[in-house]
Amino acid sequence: MSRSVLIQLARDSIQEVLEAKRTIDKATLLSKHPLLNEKIAATVNIYLENKLRGSSTSSSATNSLIEEIIYNAKKSAFEDKNFTPLTTSEYLSCEVEILLTTPDGVISEKDKSILATHKI
Repeated sequence: MSRSVLIQLARDSIQEVLEAKRTIDKATLLSKHPLLNEKIAATVNIYLENKLRGSSTSSSATNSLIEEIIYNAKKSAFEDKNFTPLTTSEYLSCEVEILLTTPDGVISEKDKSILATHKI
């Protein structure tokens, strides 16, 4: 089963930092998924063993959704003052949750860890 665009974007954002290289093609994503241009407030939570490991929330929808997801994913993984920066092994074992605050309410999505989805 493939990940949603938003979850994959959050994971790719974290992976960019871990690998110290840019891999996200914003122009292609924006052309394929116009909703990413919309201004929607977002929260990205990271969980390890069902316990919160990092979190970052937009105070308001001032940037495009693509920018909100990228920013909050990196901030929750590496800059949450309550936790040390996420390591590669933690990244492979973590679950990522995205919450979008829309006029119709909160929409949430959570994925399984990379290791859980690639078990042999």
